[in-house]
Amino acid sequence: MPLPAPPLRRSSTVSTDELPVRDRAGAWGEWIDRLFSGLKSHQYGDLDFQGRMTTVHAGDVVLTRLEAQRHHVSRHPAQIRAAEVGYLKIVAPWVGCAGVGQKGREAWVTPDQWSIYDTTDSYAVANPVPVEHLIVMLPKDRLSERGLALDPLMARRLGGSGGIARVALETMRSAYRELPGMSDAAARGVGDAITQFVHLAMLDLAGHATAVTQREALRERIKRHVGEHLADPRLSVDTLALALNCSRRQLYNAFGEEPDGVAGYILRRRIEACRLAFEDPAQQRRSITDVALAHGFSSMAHFSRVFRAQLGVAPSDYRRGEVLPGGG
Repeated sequence: MPLPAPPLRRSSTVSTDELPVRDRAGAWGEWIDRLFSGLKSHQYGDLDFQGRMTTVHAGDVVLTRLEAQRHHVSRHPAQIRAAEVGYLKIVAPWVGCAGVGQKGREAWVTPDQWSIYDTTDSYAVANPVPVEHLIVMLPKDRLSERGLALDPLMARRLGGSGGIARVALETMRSAYRELPGMSDAAARGVGDAITQFVHLAMLDLAGHATAVTQREALRERIKRHVGEHLADPRLSVDTLALALNCSRRQLYNAFGEEPDGVAGYILRRRIEACRLAFEDPAQQRRSITDVALAHGFSSMAHFSRVFRAQLGVAPSDYRRGEVLPGGG
C-alpha cells in the first residue's frame, strides 16, 4: 500500500499507529531514509514494530523527537550522496539509551547525556531497548568554519557532568517544546543559539581531551586494540590484559560505564562487523562462514547463536534481507 509522506511544514509528525502491523517496519524504514538522507533502519527481529517522529525546524537546525521500539541504524560511505547537505547530528535520550559508533569510537549515552556524530562519514547508532530520543541536526559547515577540529569530538559522551554541555542539552529540549508556536524569525534565532551552545560544549570537550582520566585513556586503548585484532579468535579479556600490560580488574573498571563489559564489547564489535559485511554489495560473494571466521569466530554454531541473540534472526536470513523491510 502507498506510504504516507511527511508533510512539508515546520512541524510534522509521522507515526505507525494507523498502519497495519505488516506495513509498520517498512514505513518506518522509508521515513528514516527520507528524513535522515539515506540512513538504514533495522529491527532486532521484532515483528510488531511501533514508532513515531515529530520534527520541528529552527531555521536550518532540525529537531526530531523519536519514539520507537528497539532498533538500530547505520550509514555507510556508499549511501552518502555527494550533493547533500552535511550535518552534525546529536542524539540525546529522554528514555532508554543509544550507542553511537564513529571514527573507531563508541559512546553510550543515557538520559541527561548526548553524543554528536558526522553524517558525511559512516556511522551506526544502536537502540537496544525502547527509546525516546531528541535528535538534532546542525549544518556541519556552521561549526567547521569556526576552526574547530571535529573528528576527535565525534562519538564522545557529553552532558553527564553538567557545565556548558548540560546548558546546550536544556536549550535543545526547550527549543523543541516551544518552536511550534514561534515566528520564523524567532525560530532562526533559536537555531543560532543552539549552534552556539553546541559549539561551546565542543570547545569545552576539546579542552578536556588532553586531560582525560587514566580510565578513559585505557578504555580508548582497549577499543583501539579490539578494532585492530578483531580477526584474531584468541582475542579475549586475558589476552587484552597481557597486550596492554594491565590487570583484568583495570579492564573491568575501564568499562564500568559500558553496558556489556569488555567481553560483551568484543562480541558486539564482531557481530557488527559481520552484519556490515553482509550488507556490503562488494562482499556478497563471500560465504557466511568466511565472513564469520574473518572476524574472529572459530565456531559457526556459536556465531549463529550470538548473531540471532543480538539481531533476532539467523545470519542467512539477515543476509537475504528477510528482516530488512525498512532498510532496502
